[in-house]
Amino acid sequence: MKRRNDKKGWIIFLFLLVAVILVVTFVIAVAVGSSGIPIRDVLRTITGIDNQSMGIVKDIRLPRIVMSVFIGAALSVSGVLLQAVMQNPMADPGVTGISSGASVMVVFLMLYRPGAAFLIPVMGFAGGALACILVYSMAWKNGISAIRIILAGVAVNAVLGSITGMMNILNSDKLAGVLNWMNGSLSGKIWKEVRYCAVFITVGIVLSLFLYRNCNILALGDKTARSLGYNPNIQRILISAVGVFLAGVATSYVGVISFVGLVVPHISRLLVGSNHKHLIPFSALLGSCVLMIADTLGRTVTAPYEIPVGIVMSILGGPFFLYLLRKGGKNYGS
Repeated sequence: MKRRNDKKGWIIFLFLLVAVILVVTFVIAVAVGSSGIPIRDVLRTITGIDNQSMGIVKDIRLPRIVMSVFIGAALSVSGVLLQAVMQNPMADPGVTGISSGASVMVVFLMLYRPGAAFLIPVMGFAGGALACILVYSMAWKNGISAIRIILAGVAVNAVLGSITGMMNILNSDKLAGVLNWMNGSLSGKIWKEVRYCAVFITVGIVLSLFLYRNCNILALGDKTARSLGYNPNIQRILISAVGVFLAGVATSYVGVISFVGLVVPHISRLLVGSNHKHLIPFSALLGSCVLMIADTLGRTVTAPYEIPVGIVMSILGGPFFLYLLRKGGKNYGS
């Protein structure tokens, strides 16, 4: 009993710690940039006491920072759900073809129908969802196998990636905006986009919190799930639908951002364990912190030039993921 209470206390402490880090990072992210603003003035501006820096803070920095909070949470939770479905810690939104499917649809709109740019979020989500359905239909054979999903995902990603590459080659004179999206960028976001994105992602995360038992049961294996009265195939489809929704919405708004849905669940699992009751909300908090920090680094390290957050995550996430595999790979499935 004492050990259980100690573990519960540790988890509560970690939640509070990450929440504090999130708030501190948020304030620092607003303060730094090409035009530095003292943190005292940031707090005064956010609370409405001082309007001197309101333009920079309210209209430029706050929308992208708030967007990074929701996108980081969405990609991280999506990674947790897809890893639960596939029972594989290597799974992330890219495995199910979400990123590739969204890329095909969004790149097509940008290159061939630039006047329909308002459809990018809808078409990006639709492309990701259709790609995921294709992966699952290819993987279905008397049920859904995790290994078949991964193999089908590799094939679908290869085909869709080649289609995107072909469109880029055929339209090399129009690639400026496309490359920015494909590299994953939070720049230029406005409050209207943030509001819509926040509503969709909040709905997806709330749904995911109701699925923690389903994820825990899948982790016990198909035979155990059936013995408890659960159909593992239906559970995989249900959990995947929420995971695809979150990743599809995130990708459609900011482009392809790698490693958030892969690395953050690993770190969260090492810190709070594999119980999805804790893992899902903790990953959401930690993912928000990670993406906000990455975007802040991209804005400041090479100022006045900006590195898209997708590139920053690849630079930081790749080596860190290899480090995690080297140091604690055996613990990921525990």
